[in-house]
Amino acid sequence: MFPEYFEALNDEPIGQPIEHPHATTVLLVGALSLFCCGALGPVAWVMGRRALDEIERSGGAYGGRSQVMTGYILGIIGTCLMVAIAGLYLLMGCSHR
Repeated sequence: MFPEYFEALNDEPIGQPIEHPHATTVLLVGALSLFCCGALGPVAWVMGRRALDEIERSGGAYGGRSQVMTGYILGIIGTCLMVAIAGLYLLMGCSHR
């Protein structure tokens, strides 16, 4: 009878979006990868990408995008720093032989 009306009702979530279950975890792991343990960088990177994809697919039902994005970026930076420090360590170790 009114298909456009009913389709519009199903597209939008009702109420405030809830925070993604892994938003705080991604932020924490990303920060730890930068300041403490670089090996956590790839973990934050992968978890952040998955959480961002889930937030996008949720159609507004999940929030916490800024937390996830911050943790994701910190994970990328932590990974790059880990690789750079490992490369410097290997170069310094090879030059002292």
